[in-house]
Amino acid sequence: MSRIRPAISTDFPTLVAIWESSVRATHDFLTEVDIEFYRPLVLTYLPTLSVHCLVTEPGNIAGFIAVGGDQVEMLFVCPQVRGQGVGKALLGYAIDSLGAVRVDVNEQNDQAVGFYRHAGFEVISRSALDGTGKAFPLLHMKVVAQGA
Repeated sequence: MSRIRPAISTDFPTLVAIWESSVRATHDFLTEVDIEFYRPLVLTYLPTLSVHCLVTEPGNIAGFIAVGGDQVEMLFVCPQVRGQGVGKALLGYAIDSLGAVRVDVNEQNDQAVGFYRHAGFEVISRSALDGTGKAFPLLHMKVVAQGA
């Protein structure tokens, strides 16, 4: 059994750890230097967003989603529970309860692109650079239909 709840500031170190472990498992295009660059930024972004955690029965955070306006800014799941519906549950919550309909996805992250396509998102545009100006192309996606 699990539930989704708002994150509190004392969750943030755990969320950064989940971010890092998830990125290491899925973002093979990032170097150690890149991860070191982005890690402190994640901690500065979290307080500015609507962040929700999926918490398992023993009280462990299995993943989190962060939304700003109508955009999913972050969705990260512990690698140990990938493929168990955590990301799907968090995304569904963000769409249904937080009004999220857009997301930017690293173009090189084929798994994430496929995940969002399966959830009903389609690519509406592309940027050659990420939000920090680094050469990690982003696909700008928008939900067009609820996925299965």
